[in-house]
This record gives sequence, C-alpha cells and structure tokens, in this order.
Amino acid sequence: MKKIFSNKWVKFGIYTAIYLLFVIWLKNWWLLLGLIIIFDFCITQKVHWAFWKKRGVEKQTKTIEWIDAVIFAVIAATIIRIFFIEAFKIPTSSMEKSLLVGDYLFVSKYHYGPKMPNTPLSVPFVHHTLPFTQNTKSFVEWIKWPYHRLAGLTTVKNNDVVVFNFPEGDTVCLNAQSNSYYSFVRDLGRDAVVNDRIVDNSTGNVFTGNFGEIIYRPVDKRENYIKRCIGIAGDTIQIIDGQAFINGKPQEEIGDKQYKYAIVTDGNPINPMLLEEMGISQEDMLASHGFTAELYTILPELQDVDVNKIILLHLTKENVDKIKSLPCVKSVTRIIRPENYRSNYIFPHNENYRWNEDNFGPLYIPKKDVTINLDTLTLPLYHRIIETYEENSLRVENGNIFINDTLSTTYTFKMDYYFMMGDSRHNSADSRFWGFVPEDHIVGKALFIWLSSDKDKVFPSSIRWDRFLNSIK
Repeated sequence: MKKIFSNKWVKFGIYTAIYLLFVIWLKNWWLLLGLIIIFDFCITQKVHWAFWKKRGVEKQTKTIEWIDAVIFAVIAATIIRIFFIEAFKIPTSSMEKSLLVGDYLFVSKYHYGPKMPNTPLSVPFVHHTLPFTQNTKSFVEWIKWPYHRLAGLTTVKNNDVVVFNFPEGDTVCLNAQSNSYYSFVRDLGRDAVVNDRIVDNSTGNVFTGNFGEIIYRPVDKRENYIKRCIGIAGDTIQIIDGQAFINGKPQEEIGDKQYKYAIVTDGNPINPMLLEEMGISQEDMLASHGFTAELYTILPELQDVDVNKIILLHLTKENVDKIKSLPCVKSVTRIIRPENYRSNYIFPHNENYRWNEDNFGPLYIPKKDVTINLDTLTLPLYHRIIETYEENSLRVENGNIFINDTLSTTYTFKMDYYFMMGDSRHNSADSRFWGFVPEDHIVGKALFIWLSSDKDKVFPSSIRWDRFLNSIK
C-alpha cells in the first residue's frame, strides 16, 4: 500500500479528486486552473512551489522544517476556520443560563453552508482589529467579494443557537465599539455623535472624546453575536407578557430562559454564597440594586417600599422558587412592561409602535421573493432592509414612497431574514432592539462547549468541568 500511494500518478489522482469536489462545492469554475498546479506539483515538477526549501535536498534544516510546519498549519487552520468550524467565546450574559460568560464554543460553518469572505485580504485568525492595537484594521478592502454562501447541510431552524454578524455594526464609534452607533444617534442626535460633542443643557458643560472616529465595517468584519433564532423567514412573531409566540403558537420550551425580578426583603441581605450556588455572577450581584424610577410605573405596588429593601436579579424559574423560600424574602415579582407601554429604544423606534421588551409585535419576518404592501405605517418596519441591507435608494415625499426613484406601494424582498433573541430575556440586546438579521450576516450554528471558565474564580477552580463537551440546545 505504501508503494502504491507513493506513486506520483496515484497522488495526482487523489489530489485531483479532492480538489474537484472542492471546486464543485464552491461553484467557481475558474479554480479548475488549479489542476495545472496540481499536475506540475505531482508529475512534471517544473516549478519549485516550496520555494523556501532547497530543491533536491533530502534532509532540510530544522529552521526550514519549522517554516514548513508553520505554513502547513496556517493554511490548514485557515481552511478549517473558513469552511468547517470556528471557535468562539461567550463575552456577555445575554444567553444565560443556556450559555454562560466564559463558555468557549465550536461553531459549525458547514451546517448552514460556509459564507465566503467579503474581504478576503485579511490577517489570518484575526477578526476586525489587529492584536495589541485599539483601532488598526486587520483587513484591507482592495478586493471585495459579493455575498455568496456554499451549500450546507440544513437551513436556520426555529430555536437554533446562531452566531451572526451584528446588523447595526456597519457603522462604529471607535471609542465606544461595544455600543450601537445608531442607538447613540437616536438618543443624542446625529450632530452630537458625528461632531463628538455632547452639551449638558442643565449646566452648559461640553463633553468630547466619547465617540472618537466613526468608521464603516463590511459585513464579515462586524462584531460576532450569538442568540437563539426565535423566528425564521416567513414567520410572524409576537411577544405577550414576555412569552414569545410564533405564528400564533407559544415558543417551544427550550434552553434555560431567565427574566428580571424585583425581590422585596425585610432589610436583611441575601447570602452571597447562596446566590453563587445558584449560578448568579458577581456582576449580577453588583447590579442588583440598579433601581430606576421606571419600576414604579411598571410595578406601582413598590412605591411605598424602601428602595434599600428591593433587589433586582435575573433568575430562572428554578431559582425563583429557591429565592421565595428564603426567610428574609417577602415577595418576588417578575418585571413585565405592560401592553401599549412604549420603550423608545425598542425596534422600530417609531411612535406609531408602542412596543417594549415584554409586549412586542405582531411582526412579519421577511422571506425572499415575498411581496408586501408598503405604506408610511409599515415602512418603519422594513426601512433598513430596503435601504441598507438590500441597497436601494429610498425617500418619502408627501406620504408617497419612492424606491429607486419609482413610486412604490409594494416591495419584494431579496433575502431571507431572521429574528434573534437572548435566553436572558431582560438582559439581551437583540432583534427587539435593532430588528432583523439578514441571511448574509449568518455565520454558523453553535455546536458544543469545549471549555468553560468562570471569571469570578481563580484557576483551576474556575474551570466548569460539568460543561465540558456539552452540546448546545
């Protein structure tokens, strides 16, 4: 067998078969020219492809062997990362308790089909910023590829845990990269953000340096988010008192969802050791007294309660039962913003829609090739899709909608869209805040946890061994 596989024609046949399958998968027939390279590499050997090696030398130096190994490793890892699987880390608590801060995941690219890079000229294994720098891009846009996804095993399904590029991440303030540029504009006005100048009207004080330079990022270089896909293209979603409904039916009970609760005590603190046993992080404990005046509107029964006796915590149903059993706890009330209570930070950020985190919709999720009726009432729901994601010119004059300078009363979508939410329903910036996720932003499906580390503990006790190799549901 060794003699057979060392034959140059056998090698050529094997390499050619694998390469042809790869080209068929990519559907880029220009790559067939690569067969010339394979033929020369295996048969004619006219070109010295491994130029870093001395030709005709059987035993290479240790340095050359290391270079050889590094080049092979980089090429192999890059191919695996683009086409098959990539590692991600959970940075925030928006998916708790299904996923925890410090979970390290493997995410499949091949399930939904690998998305070809929009910016192929990039430093390997780096996302959008070079290591040890704050603002230096890791990519150049000399070559830009349009959206193209290879064939996959399946499509995005309801309740899949999905990694995707942040839809509002196209524009970024470099001094505040973790926040949405568009939320800043909605809250403060475009001039304040663009000019990096905030004026306190009560004191006249001027603040600068909050936003810094404003840059644009292509789709594949936007921040990676991970959420659960609540609704797929063609679904109609509605949230009633915190319960999600898809096409009129309650969402399947999946994952470990948690909500925010107001806990009234007799004045005695809850034992921090008990909270730690329930998996409540120190970060959540520190934020437990983040009481706001809005809570009096939502829970008027708290108006006569001493603020120092109110604790706010994100809890699963199981932890609610444990908290209620404590002798120092007088009441536990889930915070639910009522119907018709408008939160101005909730999509579509329009006064005609009095929606909030707990009462939202109904909202149709766009599906490719489906046509909807369009008017000034429905336009806020799909404005960003039409203008930004699907790159049309859009304007409204005297109540008339013009798309690409044509008067329009309907619109046909060019892509599928998805609605994503975190399992920590009151601690997740998701589609309720910024709208739909386009199909060209989908990165992959979360498969399993390969490592989990608790940031509140010291190694080795920080390792959560019970989460090792857990599949993600």
